[in-house]
Amino acid sequence: MRYTLAIVILVAASLLVPVTAAASVSQAAPTAAKAAPASVININTASAAQFEALPGIGAKTAARIVEYRQKNGGFKKIEELMNVRGIGEKLFLRVKGQLTVTSPKADQQ
Repeated sequence: MRYTLAIVILVAASLLVPVTAAASVSQAAPTAAKAAPASVININTASAAQFEALPGIGAKTAARIVEYRQKNGGFKKIEELMNVRGIGEKLFLRVKGQLTVTSPKADQQ
């Protein structure tokens, strides 16, 4: 019994080191991400990849934005982005500062 207990304690102690190191890294990551300046994208010309670079927008939502834009002839104001399935008010408010819009017809000239 003494040997089993010693092995369990050693194994448990060795597991704590990686967990602590991972916690330190994960705590530093959000700070670094917030400090990085975000570029502003035009929602009438941005690619799906550019939308994916925004916080909280994945591949499926990015594809829905591009599809919505193609079907509806572009966006007149950035708030229309909330008409896309998957973009709610909370997500919109998170990315709003990184968005701009120009008239879809102005982009075609």
